[in-house]
Amino acid sequence: MVQNQSEDDIPPELEAEIAGVKMRAQAIKGAQRELDARLYVPDGAVAEGLIVYFPGGGFVTDELEMADIFMRVLAARTGYTVLGSSYTLASERPFPAAAEDAHAVLAWGGRYCKRKTWKNPRLIVAGLEAGGNLAAVAALMARDRNGPALAAQILMMPMLDPGLTSCSMRKVEAANGGIVAANACAMSYRGYLPHAIDRAHPYASPLQSSRTKGLPPALILSADDDPLRDEAEQYGAKLQASGVTSVVRRLPAIELQDPHARCSCARKEIALHEVTAFIAGLDAAQNTA
Repeated sequence: MVQNQSEDDIPPELEAEIAGVKMRAQAIKGAQRELDARLYVPDGAVAEGLIVYFPGGGFVTDELEMADIFMRVLAARTGYTVLGSSYTLASERPFPAAAEDAHAVLAWGGRYCKRKTWKNPRLIVAGLEAGGNLAAVAALMARDRNGPALAAQILMMPMLDPGLTSCSMRKVEAANGGIVAANACAMSYRGYLPHAIDRAHPYASPLQSSRTKGLPPALILSADDDPLRDEAEQYGAKLQASGVTSVVRRLPAIELQDPHARCSCARKEIALHEVTAFIAGLDAAQNTA
């Protein structure tokens, strides 16, 4: 699975960049219980918007702490406030618990934007791997449940196909940790979706959704050596066919010393550049509207 970078690996120039980002713990009521969350506010002029971010972990591991640096940099570079949230793990309660949590967190984000009395608030949902699944699902649920209104969805190497049927998943390369990642995906889905019938539900498998109209614009990032690549790109094509503005980018492969560390600093820098540019484009479009 994609591993988040530890604080020990942060270069000095990045430490300076995030020095002005303030973080505070935030408890949010999920579908069944309170969830641990973190609110990151950048220094200086803050954009009128909130990015709700769900970390990876394959539905089985809480990686909120491991995503700390990524969320700080995201806040610093976009100027947006960032809300990172945990969700119910499969070991505690399987599907649809995490999906319901994701929508509850997104609804909290919508209320937060209203409390800030921003003139043109932009609410964006984002996530990595399992968190990318939850971001996509939360966007579907927000559409189906009449809110909250979303400005965009950002899906990074998302897990979208519990059937593991894509070509990049079935023909995964042993090199560079591909098989390790594919096996981890299979194990994660066994825990999250113990009932086979749930694997076709659109809130578990967005790729299976027959209704993709009316969703917010999307940025979807895949990676050339990632077994999740094809399902990410297929979902992007599906959104585009439904008239949803979607930017799909395939990041280059990166040779890794540790096959478990599938999100190196270099790749994260590329992903951050894509995310920042995408959000800047949204802001520019709104300002000229």
